[in-house]
Amino acid sequence: MDSMTIVAVASIVTAGFTTGIGTLAPALGEGKAVATALNSLAQQPDASATITRTLFVGLAMIESTAIYCFVVSMILIFANPFWNHFIALASGK
Repeated sequence: MDSMTIVAVASIVTAGFTTGIGTLAPALGEGKAVATALNSLAQQPDASATITRTLFVGLAMIESTAIYCFVVSMILIFANPFWNHFIALASGK
């Protein structure tokens, strides 16, 4: 295999792992956050506004991790910064 093929395979595999792990962990975190918030709402219904507001802010921050992982995987697939380096090496510049 030449270096371009190795970079392509490594980029695709890394993008797959980034997407897989990067969405699995936030999904588990969001599930735990919602379960804890529902438990708190059941124990203290008077604090529902505060708990709900805090829950949504926390969910947004957890979801941003998954979005960042998705962006990194899309960069690796479609705008790989290593391509220019290996193209320059292949052309002898």
